[in-house]
Amino acid sequence: MQTPQVRDRLFRAAERVLASEGPGGVSARSVTKEAGCATGVLYNNFADLDEFLTELTLDRIRLESARMAALGERAGTGTVAGNLVEAGVALLESPAFAVAALVFSRPGLSQRIAPTALGEIEAGLAAYLGREQRLGRLAPQADTQAAAMMLFAALHHLLLAGVPADPRAAVTRLVTVLIGGLSG
Repeated sequence: MQTPQVRDRLFRAAERVLASEGPGGVSARSVTKEAGCATGVLYNNFADLDEFLTELTLDRIRLESARMAALGERAGTGTVAGNLVEAGVALLESPAFAVAALVFSRPGLSQRIAPTALGEIEAGLAAYLGREQRLGRLAPQADTQAAAMMLFAALHHLLLAGVPADPRAAVTRLVTVLIGGLSG
């Protein structure tokens, strides 16, 4: 197998282990067993488990950053609240937050993740809100940067506290309060 295929296979296996066993169950052995390959495969592609987890996290954050950047294309369509709810639920259901929580739960790994990595997701939300503001769908005085930070932080909190059984209802509640402050 080529390295990109091996990386993707290991990344997907790590996500499955994380989902089924939680952060404590993620090890080189559990990931490679789930991927159906020898433990050495991980070490042939990454210096150690920390590097693997760092690369996994950065890869998943890049995917979500791209999705949030594309949210800007929805400006002016649907409702602002509806678009934010869809984006929020997608983030909660994506592996990016769960994988990031795994890395942050491991001492020493969080400094390997550039502080701006998760900020790219927040920036995508802020850019979307800014476009909606320029279209007149949000109040001109609304602080879209702060609103994006609050929504992102609230979503992260929901993840760390345990995604509710009905994530859509929880995100809708958050967005309703947020939009109330942006529309005034």
